[in-house]
Amino acid sequence: MKKLFWAILFASASTVICSSVHADDDLEPRNVKMAQLVCEACHGAGGVNNNALFPNLGGQHPAYLERELKMFRDRTRGDPFAQAYMWGMAGPLSDAEIADLAAYFAAKPPAPGVASAMPEVLDRGKQLFDNGDDAQGIPACQSCHGENAEGNEDFPRLAGQHADYLFRQIEAFRSSTRRNSIMHVNTYGMKDDDARALAEYLSSK
Repeated sequence: MKKLFWAILFASASTVICSSVHADDDLEPRNVKMAQLVCEACHGAGGVNNNALFPNLGGQHPAYLERELKMFRDRTRGDPFAQAYMWGMAGPLSDAEIADLAAYFAAKPPAPGVASAMPEVLDRGKQLFDNGDDAQGIPACQSCHGENAEGNEDFPRLAGQHADYLFRQIEAFRSSTRRNSIMHVNTYGMKDDDARALAEYLSSK
């Protein structure tokens, strides 16, 4: 059944243009192929795409990618888009396959920042990222995600991510549809305008 599942997915994604493979020699070839034909069908070649439904994965930290994939597989990440797109896709994955997929995308170049469609909010977004807002209970985002939003093994890279995707994740953290106690506390009092400003700023980096 598992082989049939992946065979169907490979066939449905056969028209996807595969990205060039580099630093993949140590990965299971089948898992590299899975990344190229299945994951990249939505997330784009090398994990960089133009559709804000799907996050950019290129250059993301492998420990973070592994953690999220295991949460999708185990159905412990319950935000609506996770349920709709990733529960079924990640369900058959083994720990070894997850590790290879994480390593594959972590080795790819990250998405570059993009010019914001709302440049008037970038100063506010930078202020929130650099310094937070004590009145709303928002700490400085850079204290965890890095001075340049580059992240680390414990916290994801946010720079260059789709603004609409980031805004949607802030909403999910605020409402606890995406359960994360730290992010729920940090975003609970955030106003919509500030959430949008922060998302636009991070996307532009």
